[in-house]
Amino acid sequence: MVPHEQVTTAFELPGYRIKRNFGVVRGIVVRSRSIVGTIGAGLQTIVGGNISLFSKLCEQTRQDAFELMIQHANDVGANAVIGARYDATEIMNGVTEVLSYGTAVEVEKVT
Repeated sequence: MVPHEQVTTAFELPGYRIKRNFGVVRGIVVRSRSIVGTIGAGLQTIVGGNISLFSKLCEQTRQDAFELMIQHANDVGANAVIGARYDATEIMNGVTEVLSYGTAVEVEKVT
């Protein structure tokens, strides 16, 4: 199982050596805004500042994509993910794909 602390944006884990490379793993989530959320966020834009409704939606979507990436890494037998990244694409108005990806590896502690 890949623990969260074994996922990094770096290309190495300090104190560990890469034993095996399983290749790219990913988690993809496609979300749309609800009409209620869109109206609420529209009202927040009048006041200005952080649009908390959209911030929460974005954070939850990223977290879901991250968890799917970790599950994919688990499925291939990895115990770590290096080079982790996010990407997002608007598929159509109000519908966005969030991709979390990285390289699944098996690492062992350096003695």
